[in-house]
Amino acid sequence: MEQLKQTASERSYLVQEMENEAQAQRIGDFFLSPHSFDDQRYTPGEQEMFRNRPRQSLHQGGDRFWFVENERGEVIGACNIKENEHRTGGYMWDFIAVHRQYRNLGIARRLYDTMIAFVRSRGGRYILTYTCDLPEYAPIQRMFEGRGFTLVGTCPDYYYDGEAMLLYNKKL
Repeated sequence: MEQLKQTASERSYLVQEMENEAQAQRIGDFFLSPHSFDDQRYTPGEQEMFRNRPRQSLHQGGDRFWFVENERGEVIGACNIKENEHRTGGYMWDFIAVHRQYRNLGIARRLYDTMIAFVRSRGGRYILTYTCDLPEYAPIQRMFEGRGFTLVGTCPDYYYDGEAMLLYNKKL
């Protein structure tokens, strides 16, 4: 593991925009893999979104996915953004995940920076995102807060009984 971190930290991981069905399939497979999210207890809707959303986004103008590969061409990180249904400069950030063995190497930051640059290039006014309030989600909550997102609301029992949704907003 130490060798992996040393080699990986020297590598400049390239963020790529998803452009085709094969990439969409690989991103969906990554999201559903045991290496992506810390909490693997997906809701039925999450399973469907992870499986289908990357492919569906290829046909939607305001929806984008980006990904990072390792030296073997395996997806090791991905994120997305989607313009909201009103198309007035608001965006919804649904997913970001980095392979467990490649965390703390700046991959999430690169994905995030790419996403923010895209939203700003489109004249975006704000980004909404959300997560669960369980302890497993503390790292993503810290990431949101560290990137200037403000907790703007909660929805109790959103995912399952006892699991609230935390809604975050960032004005651009």
